[in-house]
Amino acid sequence: MPSVIKNGAKGEEVRQLQRLLNERLMPSANLIVDGGYGAHTEAAVRLYQASIGLGIDGVVGPRTWTALKTGHVNNPAKNAAIPNSFPEATWMDIAKQEIGQKEISGAQNNPRIISYHATTALQATNDETAWCSSFVNWCLKQVNITGTNSAVAASWTNWGQSAHALGGAVTVIHNSQAANSSLTTSGNHVGFLVQETETHYLLLGGNQSNQVKISSFPKSSWQLKGFRWPNSQESFKGKVYIY
Repeated sequence: MPSVIKNGAKGEEVRQLQRLLNERLMPSANLIVDGGYGAHTEAAVRLYQASIGLGIDGVVGPRTWTALKTGHVNNPAKNAAIPNSFPEATWMDIAKQEIGQKEISGAQNNPRIISYHATTALQATNDETAWCSSFVNWCLKQVNITGTNSAVAASWTNWGQSAHALGGAVTVIHNSQAANSSLTTSGNHVGFLVQETETHYLLLGGNQSNQVKISSFPKSSWQLKGFRWPNSQESFKGKVYIY
């Protein structure tokens, strides 16, 4: 069994870790296999730990190594069909087009993420400030729906109206163990619901492994704080939906 490793480690064991994370995380973490345990590798470790219900500490110890080596994957979607379209949630067309937008390591910033931030009162000017709420605000704004104007994920818990597990619903989840991670500083996270399974929430969101992607969040670790939907008077693309 490889040794316990964490941020700052270097060498062949880190390369092995990076290869395994790329294989086990779905979608792939797409880590560069360079043998350096930096912020991106730690973010992938934390996401992997969260996805299979392990304690989220970013440290690769015996339990995390065992799960990686034995092929424990976060694939709750294998028995569930992920919709290709969300006719009642036109903002999902916008969100899907953003998949792949990611943070730029170093001093540079992805201007697209800065655009997400510009839709909130915080108006952060770097792509390392937590941006899941900024992404949701930006996507809704593109279809003329007013969001929360806040960079805080929890701001969505009282936005709009309560909803069921509708595809495209703004979904707020909480995991206290994930606080102060690259995903969330508060333990709260917000994204758009793709699919709810018996064991997981699949969300299309920003700041998931430092990028826009579909990720799975296990119910064993993540508590649902609410599904939210625009108020009935909200109109977009010439249509008004009443619920």
